[in-house]
Amino acid sequence: MDSFSALLQGFAVAVQPMNLFFALIGVFLGTAVGVLPGIGPALTVALLLPVTYKLDPSGSLIMFAGIYYGGMYGGSTTSILINTPGESASMVTALEGNKMAKAGRGGPALATAAIGSFVAGMLATLGLAVVAPWLVDLALKFSPADYFALMVVAFVTVSATFGESPVKGMTSLFLGLFLGLVGIDTMSGQARLTFGVAELLDGIEVTTLAVGLFAVGEALYVASRRRHAPEELEPVRGSLWMTKEDWRRSWAPWLRGSLLGFPIGALPAGGAEIPTFLSYSVERKLAKHPEEFGHGAIEGVAGPEAANNASAAGTLVPLLTLGLPTSATAAMMLAGFQQYGLNPGPLLFAEKPDLVWGLVASLFIANTMLLVLNLPLVGLWVRLLSIPQPWLYAGILVFATMGTIAAQPSPVELTMLLVFGLLGFLMRRYNYPIAPVIIGLILGPLAEQQLRRALSISVGDPMVLLQSPISATLLAIAAIALIAPFAMRGLARFRAADD
Repeated sequence: MDSFSALLQGFAVAVQPMNLFFALIGVFLGTAVGVLPGIGPALTVALLLPVTYKLDPSGSLIMFAGIYYGGMYGGSTTSILINTPGESASMVTALEGNKMAKAGRGGPALATAAIGSFVAGMLATLGLAVVAPWLVDLALKFSPADYFALMVVAFVTVSATFGESPVKGMTSLFLGLFLGLVGIDTMSGQARLTFGVAELLDGIEVTTLAVGLFAVGEALYVASRRRHAPEELEPVRGSLWMTKEDWRRSWAPWLRGSLLGFPIGALPAGGAEIPTFLSYSVERKLAKHPEEFGHGAIEGVAGPEAANNASAAGTLVPLLTLGLPTSATAAMMLAGFQQYGLNPGPLLFAEKPDLVWGLVASLFIANTMLLVLNLPLVGLWVRLLSIPQPWLYAGILVFATMGTIAAQPSPVELTMLLVFGLLGFLMRRYNYPIAPVIIGLILGPLAEQQLRRALSISVGDPMVLLQSPISATLLAIAAIALIAPFAMRGLARFRAADD
């Protein structure tokens, strides 16, 4: 009952005219960037962080959440029409969606993706509203040692999940943790790694790092590559409406995809890619027409798209209740909270209930907006694909620079933007994941603070980290998550040698 009344109060915040306007901007921008190949919601939120520095926190966070949901929607359009996912979570949709488009059924493919996204988004957001208060009550019982162990789990699982190898993921994480040491030590008051530069006393700005790594680095990487054969755009032929047979074959995959996407998205190593692949495999096994898979089966579009969007709401569960980002976009949203002096977690639900529940309620509104916008404006989304990449990324560079100047008008910030941009380019070039760097910078100082509190309480005894059952369990999970990828790889090599 408390959750229900809190959600009603959240709707009172979300339906305010300015918040509705921010939600509309968010879903429109999110869909647009989801459509454009190579530009995802994380990059868009990173670009907008400096611009929204002085805006109302509620409106800005509602807009960021709208971008996240919209990006998940928009990625399906390019997957279906040009076989190029707008973001990584839409890769599976391309397998069947593009085949449907080539067979003249692009309209039903777009429709089942849009409606499935709406159904999954609504169910998963309802799950977020139900699960979040329960997790908050649990998190309020955590000691400093428990919080430190929880962050270690986040560090290990995120680093092991992102990128092509755990070593590269851990390398990116340690780079972020190192950058998090820059600035004044909050407990001793001593300056660390500032090298006499006054602008570094407050630490590395998350917005500068994010814009440099995501926006500038991505633009430089795209500019360094030569385009090969241009993508072939499949026109949307026939009606956008689904037939009765399409509806009959889609509703169950929508529900199954939602059930897979939400819980996996909420896990520290979940993300959207895992549930979409799982959903595709499940639908292929359960299909009454398995011979259609690989040739344009509508179940192969409906299920993965539902899982994709349900995972977005799942990602917000650990972000809002524990302050743990489990995806690149969630890390950017955490940076958005912190630029307003807000720390997501159990205390935020007590201190800023209107903001948190207004954000949750706005997700229901954003989902409805997306359903209304997505299909009627499909022609506009297709036209966006004709924007020349040099124009697009030149605009991103200009916007990134102007946003940084507006937020932090300093030669030092611009220099760091350039350095981080070059670092982002090198990381993209050699396949090092970027998200662990951002997560290390944001969570590193918080983890250090909790560790030092735990050691102060125990008078320097490190065994305090193992005395709490919660802390000991979480550290064991982290150890397993760290060792498992290497063990699996060694086992695979051993079997290959035997063969």
